[in-house]
Amino acid sequence: MARYIKAVCRKCRREGMKLFLKGDRCYSPKCAIEKRNMIPGQHGRTKKGKLSNYGLQLREKQKLRRVYGVLETQFENYYNRAARQKGVTGDNLIKILERRLDNAIYRIGFALSRAQARQLVTHRHFKVNGHIVNIPSFLLKPGDEIEIDEKSREVVFIKEAMQAQRAIPTWLERTSEGFKGRVLSEPTRENIDIPIDESLIIEYYSR
Repeated sequence: MARYIKAVCRKCRREGMKLFLKGDRCYSPKCAIEKRNMIPGQHGRTKKGKLSNYGLQLREKQKLRRVYGVLETQFENYYNRAARQKGVTGDNLIKILERRLDNAIYRIGFALSRAQARQLVTHRHFKVNGHIVNIPSFLLKPGDEIEIDEKSREVVFIKEAMQAQRAIPTWLERTSEGFKGRVLSEPTRENIDIPIDESLIIEYYSR
């Protein structure tokens, strides 16, 4: 399976914004955007200029893809799936990405980042509706219940994430005992706090 193994902070610097790929580090002065907010590479300090329409579309597509940690082919498959659904294609695309299991685990507060959530899922620490699921791209639907496996409730990364107390979006909830989460409804574009202009992504794939 292909995966990105270089420094992820380079992605944030390339896009010129925080993509929150490193958990708590992104909220600290150690964040790469706080220390070196420039394009990575030897020409990063001097590389300036106005982007073309294609450049704007490409950068917006790359931002969304990198936020969710999705590779190019899989992202294009999500776009094609969103285009076949009823409604606005851009909204459909972001809703599909939000429904990924690794994203829901991050949103509920069982992981400090989506990358960490992906690793925890592949290591079989989570159940969906009572069954172990080790596929990070598993798409959730309303009524699904996410549970930390009984043997995994003392995992250090999970305990640290649960203590962080991040805001949980309205389409998800964490139960009072803390080890379970539930999908209450489909996510809506209004409660997805990602600064993306999805219309540029539609233009990119409509060329």
